[in-house]
Amino acid sequence: MSHKRNSKRKAVIAAGGVAALGAAALLLPNAMASQDGGSDAAAPKTLKAADATNLAAQLQNLLGDSFAGSYYDSDSKQLVVNVVNVSGDKNNVVVQAKKAGAKVREVDNSTAELAAAAQTLKAKATIPGTAWAVDPRTNQVLVTADATVTGAKWNRLESTVQSLGSGMATIKKSAGTFKTFVSGGDAIFGGGARCSLGFNVTASDGSPAFLTAGHCGVAAEQWSDSQNGQPIATVDQAVFPGDGDFSLVKYDDATTQAPSDVNIGGGQTVQILQAAEATVGAQVFRMGSTTGLHDGQVLGLDATVNYPEGTVTGLIQTDVCAEPGDSGGSLFTRDGGAVGLTSGGSGDCTAGGETFFQPVTTALTATGATLGAAGAGAGDQAGAGGGDAVGGTADPSGAADPSADPSADPSASAADPSAAAGQNAAGQHTGKSKHHKSHSN
Repeated sequence: MSHKRNSKRKAVIAAGGVAALGAAALLLPNAMASQDGGSDAAAPKTLKAADATNLAAQLQNLLGDSFAGSYYDSDSKQLVVNVVNVSGDKNNVVVQAKKAGAKVREVDNSTAELAAAAQTLKAKATIPGTAWAVDPRTNQVLVTADATVTGAKWNRLESTVQSLGSGMATIKKSAGTFKTFVSGGDAIFGGGARCSLGFNVTASDGSPAFLTAGHCGVAAEQWSDSQNGQPIATVDQAVFPGDGDFSLVKYDDATTQAPSDVNIGGGQTVQILQAAEATVGAQVFRMGSTTGLHDGQVLGLDATVNYPEGTVTGLIQTDVCAEPGDSGGSLFTRDGGAVGLTSGGSGDCTAGGETFFQPVTTALTATGATLGAAGAGAGDQAGAGGGDAVGGTADPSGAADPSADPSADPSASAADPSAAAGQNAAGQHTGKSKHHKSHSN
């Protein structure tokens, strides 16, 4: 099947060395200090997305029940924190939040009320083709219905949303159909399905492994790095549907060295330094074996998606495109944070659509695996790089620098990974590659 198309949105990351990437990720500024030199202690601070995520976690603990969600305003580069019931003594807490560098906004719906609304939707409107997630930018639950939700199903969904009360939830119609992004028949890597590797990890017993989508893990027990090739990895744990969409797959050769990076094509890799929580409004990048590298924004957290196979909870909602075969692929940040694993959604990389991702932090906790820059294993055989089709190998001879600004002057010296993404979309890059012997540093 040909996937050749003009990309609606392809990521552009400036090239740089691995050392530069590591430095960019490690030199995180103090979230409590202004980066723009402002002298007003109560003025919102200019923050990087990673710093905003850290500050949001701190302020959630500080604000307690007054905290009603937060998001990153990518235009102003500020953290916006929603608060409720801030009269009396709680005003002092809000003052502290402002001094910490956040922009504080008073809203109507509390976190508890939004969670209760989501529970009502679960109880009364669990309909295949629907999804919902809390959107802190609107302080509402964003409900999405795909093209299959019509007639009595639509009436049921609409009446449930109306029963939540004014200003609690909104409905959005999707032109596509919610589905998991497994590809059957294009290039068979396991059990008649093709997926993408998410991130290499170390299993709890110290063996090299990788994370991918749970619906890939339940589709096949063994995975090969080439069509009709010998299996190189076996599923150890898989969750789908239910409380997530993730699986842990162990390399059959215990000496496999699995680098902690994402192969973005064109001989470039992005080093993955740690697992990272998603932040609404933050830019993220997705790599998959069908469509390559694309970027977009996080739209919602703790999303519930009602796939035809069943309901999956706890996902990340984004506007990053994806297509069949991208399932399990890497969702990451420009500073080397592993955010998610591609689950499913609607649309494609021509028209766009809604997409959902399994949080990496949740998958690591559930499986007991760990992720870091050191990679997994210590033997001669090189493992797969994240983002490739299962078993693909990332070339460590080049690295992208996600700390660079993608809107930088295009005349500057920089590699354009959109070329590699285009090659992937044309079906020329299938993730099939030979194993390479690792080299000592």
